Amino acid sequence: MIQDVDESLRALVKRDALNGSKADVAFDAPTKEWSSRRNTPTVDLYLYDIREDLEQREVMWESVRDDSGFVTERRPPARRFKLSYLVTAWTQRPEDEHRLLSSLLSCFLRNQTMPVDLITGSLVGARLPITLNIAMPPPQDRSISDVWSALGGELKASLDLVVNAPFEIKVAVPAGPPVL
Repeated sequence: MIQDVDESLRALVKRDALNGSKADVAFDAPTKEWSSRRNTPTVDLYLYDIREDLEQREVMWESVRDDSGFVTERRPPARRFKLSYLVTAWTQRPEDEHRLLSSLLSCFLRNQTMPVDLITGSLVGARLPITLNIAMPPPQDRSISDVWSALGGELKASLDLVVNAPFEIKVAVPAGPPVL
């Protein structure tokens, strides 16, 4: 599921934020070593945290019925996960980085859910929307400066993007025979 969120984000950023620009889209940790190798404008979407969204956890299993309407199996509900991305822009000049960040902010504000035509892989046909939350205050147990410190990098302008995506659990429990 994570790789499918990544590819959907890449498509969204290229289509709605970069507007045909030649900038790269990367998913690398923005370390000093990584940033020193950048020679083209780059938008980096670094996945730094994954947490289950316990507030949206469902408990009711889904009943799957046959053509006669009898329950043949039960499936657990999808679980939702919050994927937190540190979104940064890397260019030669801070002014260009700010323009890119502004374009990214506008893109994510306009798209509070992932556009259906950009959803890929296991997320296609998901019953629950993939939501995008940008620049929200971080949880009390996390700060962006802590992320930068852990990466060994210098603090720079960035956006915090939280993608809330369903993870379908591919298991089904057969139902017993119908009682008539």
